[in-house]
Amino acid sequence: MKKLIALAFVAFLSFSAFAQQVDLRKKITVSGVAESEVTPDIIYVSISLKEYFKDNNNKNRIDITTLENQLLRAVQQAGIPKENLTVNSLSSYATRDKKKNPDFLASKQYRLKVNDLNKYNDIISGVDSKGIAYTNIDSYDYSKIERLKLELKVRALQNAKQKANFLVESLGDKLGSALDIQEINNEVFPQAYRANTMMMKSTAADTESSAEIDFKQIKLSYTINVVFEIK
Repeated sequence: MKKLIALAFVAFLSFSAFAQQVDLRKKITVSGVAESEVTPDIIYVSISLKEYFKDNNNKNRIDITTLENQLLRAVQQAGIPKENLTVNSLSSYATRDKKKNPDFLASKQYRLKVNDLNKYNDIISGVDSKGIAYTNIDSYDYSKIERLKLELKVRALQNAKQKANFLVESLGDKLGSALDIQEINNEVFPQAYRANTMMMKSTAADTESSAEIDFKQIKLSYTINVVFEIK
């Protein structure tokens, strides 16, 4: 008899513990979404300069120093700090190589950081077009991207609350506090540009090439799943 009472008591305690674990509150689960598009304001561009022979006579060389000075001057005139222009690579050659091969044309690659593509176009137009082998966009970014991410998450959360409040009030109930918040990692960071690579090779023609870069905006999208209590 005592064993039966003890077993019954244990069973009662187990049932009570189970009952306490069951959440009987009325709840609603909604998703909030927030999106935004921004134009990149940090752009890294690669520029390749290469020597060429004027008039194609293999004698009147436009050397890499002349082209580099033009680039540096154009960067300064655009109001961009010279520290924003760095050398990526340099074709391996020395004086002895030029003596062995007078037709050798040196090349030099640079990386330029700009905040405005209009300035970039001004810089390129300040350099001898025949001395530009190519230019291209290496990478891009948005200076306030982290703050924007936080703002979007807050907006997504507010959107979820607005949805939940509308649905609950339509049933004659009131919305309670948030019981659970889950962030869905659906960040969208697509290619921000479509760049027509500019190939400016030395030719007999005097036609000047131009950089055509069509920028797309960076799009960020966030979804927040929220569980609210219904009072």
